[in-house]
Amino acid sequence: MENKVREVFKTRLGFLLIAAGCAVGIGNVWRFPFIVGQYGGAYFVLIYLFFLITLGIPLLTVELAIGRASRSSMAYCYENLESKGSKWHLNKWWQFSGNYFLMAFYVVVAGWMLYYFLAFTFGEIPANYTRDHAAEQFEGLISSPITMLLCVIALVILAFAIVAFGVVKGVERYTKPLMIILIVLLAFMAGRSCTLDGFSEGISFYLKPDYSKLEGNWGEAIWAAMGQAFFTLSVGFGAIAIFGSYMSEKHKILNEAIFIALFDTIIAILAGFIIFPACFTYGVEPDAGPNLLFMTMTVVFSNMAFGNIWGALFFLFMLIAALSTMIAVFESTIAGSMELLNISRLKAVICNFVIIMGLCLLPLLGFNVLSDVHILSENSGILDFFDFLVSNNIMPIGSIVFVLFVCSRTGMQWDKFITQCNIGKGFNISSKFYYYFKYVLTTIVIVVLAIGYYKLFGDALLNLFK
Repeated sequence: MENKVREVFKTRLGFLLIAAGCAVGIGNVWRFPFIVGQYGGAYFVLIYLFFLITLGIPLLTVELAIGRASRSSMAYCYENLESKGSKWHLNKWWQFSGNYFLMAFYVVVAGWMLYYFLAFTFGEIPANYTRDHAAEQFEGLISSPITMLLCVIALVILAFAIVAFGVVKGVERYTKPLMIILIVLLAFMAGRSCTLDGFSEGISFYLKPDYSKLEGNWGEAIWAAMGQAFFTLSVGFGAIAIFGSYMSEKHKILNEAIFIALFDTIIAILAGFIIFPACFTYGVEPDAGPNLLFMTMTVVFSNMAFGNIWGALFFLFMLIAALSTMIAVFESTIAGSMELLNISRLKAVICNFVIIMGLCLLPLLGFNVLSDVHILSENSGILDFFDFLVSNNIMPIGSIVFVLFVCSRTGMQWDKFITQCNIGKGFNISSKFYYYFKYVLTTIVIVVLAIGYYKLFGDALLNLFK
């Protein structure tokens, strides 16, 4: 396929903040801080940084290079780089579908953020909430399909409206200030936590090196660090590649990958500065996942002076983090649709709006009307199944395919990959890393894939052989 003239980000900062916005998401807050505190504080951070360097940054580099070299979305990134007659491009269909499966459940969770932001803003969360009250309110939310649907529609319309204006006039123009607001909010709330009575105790639990928490848990800690380094960066399904296709050639790709990974990590670490001092100040047990945000933090803010204000700011921060990911992935779906179907951006926006809204109804209704549908296990719902498709399959397998593609003689080819990475100012990547990428990096991702399956189905498989 011959490329048309392609938009390029006007500023380097715009590209970096938008690509980082794709990586920064809900998991930075509701998972990373808790597992840091659970597995040894600073010791765990060191393990995580090791995997960020050996796993996360190389995978980011691969996907950005494919995007910049092809100047295409998932629609034609393989065709523009593969050798004539090869079949690498057949992978694009299931990888591209990952964008839709991800958004099908992600927009539902983002809708929860909007609901709680509005609830705190308009004083719907009373003072002195207990965990039972918080659980009752969250249960009331997910049991109401109309409430959730209205929140989802509002956010999806907003995100698609931004993407509809294009890469420079839409995505770059609006995502840059959103990410700056996110940083300011995070710094402001982290600074506020420094004044809380439980600051020292909370930070001690969070970051103080504690080897005793690793003893007997090394395997779990290593898996947690490896999984976080992999899943936090949104690789494997082309959302990062699309922004690589809009990059200029002024800077080397490794520099940009390092910035994105470190920015994502700093946001995740600072989130813990908000959570743990507040939890220890108000005597609330720290938690992870949805329980942390919608129960633990709701109780914390309701017991805090000016709690509605702090709660609104916290969920505004979470809302922006979720919205930045939505905008990034929607751009991937829009660009892919425009190239595959040869349609205008406006038509692509309308088509994708209908598809996303249709898909999200399944996980949304899985909490109420379809709550009896259990696909993976008796305790999992439809949302968990969509998460399984993306996190346990498309992301790891897609990442392996991308790495093998740049190493293959029939794919992008290693020499061309290295040349692409080393265009512009910054750090070079040596061609000597060929064997590391082809064998070591792919093996690490296979381990991530295998452990993910074992955690889901290991007990059932063991029971079959008993």
